[in-house]
Amino acid sequence: MAVKRPSLGALVLGLIPFLTMCFSVSLWDRVYPMILGVPFNLFWLLVWIPLTSACMWAAYRLEASPHAETPPHDRNPERVQ
Repeated sequence: MAVKRPSLGALVLGLIPFLTMCFSVSLWDRVYPMILGVPFNLFWLLVWIPLTSACMWAAYRLEASPHAETPPHDRNPERVQ
């Protein structure tokens, strides 16, 4: 069985949360301003928890879309096995 490679869009959607949470620390590494009673850096990480889920959902939908490229042998429903 052939393994389907992920599309570029799905890879980018998967890398966005990783890059924003890991490599943007120097941009937001401060306590003030306080947002909703928590330091900004904690607020940033808490916001990215649901945003990560949204990015993963979008990547899944992109890969599961009917327009996603399928191998030629999967296009023929009456193939011989």
